[in-house]
Amino acid sequence: MSLVEPTLDACFVSETPAVLIGDKAYDSDPLDASLRGRGIEMVAPHRKNRKRPATQDGRRLRRYKHRFKVERFFSWLEDYRRLVVCWEYHAENYLGFVLFACMRMLT
Repeated sequence: MSLVEPTLDACFVSETPAVLIGDKAYDSDPLDASLRGRGIEMVAPHRKNRKRPATQDGRRLRRYKHRFKVERFFSWLEDYRRLVVCWEYHAENYLGFVLFACMRMLT
């Protein structure tokens, strides 16, 4: 997971997240250790072929069940062709269309 840490470094919010939820590809002990050093708890189910003992129990993985809400949101955004193709030249216009799509989803 070579892009996790650069993505967190480039994050534009003021505070770091307390919990990072990922899929089975994020099951990595070195990644867990580096995120724990930053004060971030990693929640990811273990791979089937994991050789080392399990590090997560069922209580922490309950948060993983809510991950589908974020994935469903992005799949709903793909219903708007203007956002998928990214015709907009200016980022402000693109953000406006993302917000408009969000408002349409809420109604």
